[in-house]
Amino acid sequence: MSDLKKMYKTIMDDHFPDEMTITFGDQKLLYRKRAWKIADEKTGELIEKGLRYGENPDQEAALFELVNGNLVLGDCRFIESGNGLVSSISEEEMIQAGKHPGKTNLTDLDNALNILKYLTDRPAAAILKHNNPCGVAYGTTVAEAYGRANMADRIAAFGGCLVVNRALDKLTAEMVAANYLEVVGAPDFEEGVIDILAKRKNLRIVRIGRIQNLEAYRSRRFIDFKCLIDGGIIVQQSPINRIRSKEDFLPAKAVCKGTEYAIERQPDAQDYDDMLFGWNVEQGITSNSVIYVKDGVTVGIGTGEQDRVGVAEIAVFKAYTKYADAICFKTYGIPYKTFELEASQGKRDHAALHKIDEQAQKDKGGLIGSTMVSDAFFPFRDGIDVGIKEGIRAVVQPGGSERDFEVIEACNQATPKITMVFTGQRAFKH
Repeated sequence: MSDLKKMYKTIMDDHFPDEMTITFGDQKLLYRKRAWKIADEKTGELIEKGLRYGENPDQEAALFELVNGNLVLGDCRFIESGNGLVSSISEEEMIQAGKHPGKTNLTDLDNALNILKYLTDRPAAAILKHNNPCGVAYGTTVAEAYGRANMADRIAAFGGCLVVNRALDKLTAEMVAANYLEVVGAPDFEEGVIDILAKRKNLRIVRIGRIQNLEAYRSRRFIDFKCLIDGGIIVQQSPINRIRSKEDFLPAKAVCKGTEYAIERQPDAQDYDDMLFGWNVEQGITSNSVIYVKDGVTVGIGTGEQDRVGVAEIAVFKAYTKYADAICFKTYGIPYKTFELEASQGKRDHAALHKIDEQAQKDKGGLIGSTMVSDAFFPFRDGIDVGIKEGIRAVVQPGGSERDFEVIEACNQATPKITMVFTGQRAFKH
């Protein structure tokens, strides 16, 4: 066990080259390995190191920044050098390195930015864990956005990566300091904030200045590599989200055997607001996925499942679980599982636990009035029926299934009727 603990504290040497060149025909992209001069945890000596380690502490890893090359393939001009976000973080921007950053810390930062680039119009917060969001929320202030994102899933947020799209203020910093996070990223930090955050010595505190221009990255493509176990590589363009405003959604309609089907309840302003929010958050979630959002915050997030009805059900289960935990924490100041354990030991009242469960069931885990979002079409109506049972009011999905008419019927037959729009594009992310 001591060896395992030592492994997690070790910063691995890496044997990757300082520079890497990728050739596409007669075009070349030049990458340079990133390293930072960071004080040693024990001696205080400045040591230049790259990534702490990869996905696991026995995997060497390196971060490379694009420093030269303007790749054009067909009619696609890919992102150029000089536009680095996470890959160009400097020593000055890594305000506190904590235990020294590893691969997952930076990929969580990156995917948080991938979501927040669509949520620039107001204060927003994204908490990532294992490259998927635990909670994402809008707020009238950064503190409100963080509080809502955190309470959406306190359990998963433990040890996560928080990124906000506005300068981090003292109130938010105090809220963050009361929890355990691995990484905090922001475009800037107001006076006195770093002193509050730095009380947690292992916290990585990162300033990402280009968050101010994050919206520009919505339309910039990058080369996406997928390496195979045989050493082969699949190369693809990164996706572009075609939905920019409510006008980009398509009406949910279909034709089957000469009969036309169309959604009867049209979306209102509230529906569109959550539809846009939910579809934008969906861009950063591992497929096969279904999520539920309500009033600008995630309620239940189902990720990476093999069947659509199953992931819709998992997202419901998670919503109920997180809702009960939120009630317990707000009422008693402890997690639901801690209360449950202490109740089994006779230290807490079982009746109080049942009351929490009853409230979560009555409120359907906060899903009543939520919007259901799917990254691919529903092949059968059973997936939609999962959401209808929980009281959803709206659905966002790509459309294009041979059984779109069944899904439209399910929405029209619901009481009250459910509205739905199509996006006209899939949002798979593997």
